[in-house]
Amino acid sequence: MFDSGLVIAIFGATLCALLGGCGSALGVMYAGKAAAGVVSEKPDLFGKMLVLQALPGTQGIYGFLIAILVMVNTGLLGDPVELTVAQGWSYFFATLPMAIVGLISGIAQGKTAAAAIHMTGKQPDASGKGITMTALVETYAILALLTSILLIFSL
Repeated sequence: MFDSGLVIAIFGATLCALLGGCGSALGVMYAGKAAAGVVSEKPDLFGKMLVLQALPGTQGIYGFLIAILVMVNTGLLGDPVELTVAQGWSYFFATLPMAIVGLISGIAQGKTAAAAIHMTGKQPDASGKGITMTALVETYAILALLTSILLIFSL
């Protein structure tokens, strides 16, 4: 059941969920620290701060989605498929775009969100601009997500 090809594919799925989750956790933490400072002085801005803090959390969701796709495609959630070592490495490498970009973009998006939070704290009407700036980082996470999905479905 757990031949080396399947183990390699599972390692890729695990790595993707792990790195995406770590990037999101760090990003949400950076934004949360900034939001706590603003909300302590301007409690009425909590709603705007919450949106900006939540944005870096998507990379963890994307990493989890790729991990689920690998588990479904390899039969891990049902009857495991016999995978050759080459097939296992193919799944592993298909997870890398989302794993690596998820880590880096989650952190970068958190730092951008923190800057947007500080801007919104000074100019509450600028929150839309801050969301736009933060969402631009998301573009690269979405491109990595699509790349990993296309690679998995091409196997």
